[in-house]
Amino acid sequence: MAKILFKYIWVAFLLTQSCTTTIQPRPNTVTVEGQAAINKSMPLLARKQALQDAIRQASMQSSINIHGQTFANQNNISIDAVSMRTAAAVSNTKVLKEWTTDNIYHVVAMVDLVADNSCTPHQRKRIIATAFPLIKQEQVTAYESQDLTGGIPRELNNHLIESGDFIGSNATNINLYPRPDLAPEIQDRAAYRPSKVMQIATSNGTQLVLSGVIRDLEVESTEYMSGAGPLAFARSLAREVVARRGIGIDIYVHDGFTGALLFQQRYTDSVIGDVWVPATYTVGSERFNSTSTGEKIAKIINQASSDIRQTLSCYPFTTRIVEIKDDKVFIDAGAQERLNVGDQLVVYSTGGDDLNIDGGLSFIGRDKQPAGVLTIMTVMPRYSIGRLEAPARDLGVRIGDWVKSW
Repeated sequence: MAKILFKYIWVAFLLTQSCTTTIQPRPNTVTVEGQAAINKSMPLLARKQALQDAIRQASMQSSINIHGQTFANQNNISIDAVSMRTAAAVSNTKVLKEWTTDNIYHVVAMVDLVADNSCTPHQRKRIIATAFPLIKQEQVTAYESQDLTGGIPRELNNHLIESGDFIGSNATNINLYPRPDLAPEIQDRAAYRPSKVMQIATSNGTQLVLSGVIRDLEVESTEYMSGAGPLAFARSLAREVVARRGIGIDIYVHDGFTGALLFQQRYTDSVIGDVWVPATYTVGSERFNSTSTGEKIAKIINQASSDIRQTLSCYPFTTRIVEIKDDKVFIDAGAQERLNVGDQLVVYSTGGDDLNIDGGLSFIGRDKQPAGVLTIMTVMPRYSIGRLEAPARDLGVRIGDWVKSW
């Protein structure tokens, strides 16, 4: 009898454990063929494009929802359109067969896709934080902390750095939005000049630009105060102890390569009680987080950090060419960005006179086209050296051009 009872208890225990087990999504494996034209005798570039075409074909054949768009120019499939717009996460890709016929590169690949739109980043992306201006400066009194416009982006940037997916720097003295109420629109645009986002990214050697605005920190009393006399005076004093404060923060991330807005999210909350933040408190400090308003802002920073990481996890890594010597191409990324010998990056060149070699800036209207594949030969802590399939001069590749992982 005891043995039978033990068996029932053991079965019940196993059933309980199975109910609490987290089931990981299984990859959906498909075998597909991708194609790309071989231009300028550059098979490595065509191979990468054919592999991206195979991934797109795999996404379309699977049950995973995909929002895709393909652009073609002389049978050359655009790399960016595929990599940036697919909702499928590629957990593994294995090339089974590859060959060329009639100047077309063919790749047969086995692709594992999972129903999860997050990826494990291979390289660390550089991001720079700019100021979060207040839309209404009067919502923060002179007796409160003046660290919000610089402290919130600084602390958010620190969270991104601590995640291990980003290399961050701070330029919280720079305000992208002269009219914060119109953000994320940047008003000081000029024709035939790069956007302010692109200028900041180029001058600071970063791929991404973090910005935002503080839309709401208004304090209002929980009591309606009107009239004169002792009662009205008492109510006005109560406002200093018990009040309601709204919190609204907009956060944006732009791509320094194109100036495109990649991330936009509004975070709102409210607090009731002692809503004031003393002037000596800095964002991220223990004392700041111990206040009601500081605690809510800290939660917004934590959530925004998680959202940015998830949104940009599949986004390609980008850096710039800083020097060209003979057949050696030096790029502004190395071991700290997790580059390895043998990595292959696609070089994007303007190939025209609009490139300002001194500043490394290119005009907005100038198209950047994939010019070749750079194979990394040497990796140093802050930079790497690679070789192109053909001489840089023949490909129109110059100092200041961009290289991307896809």
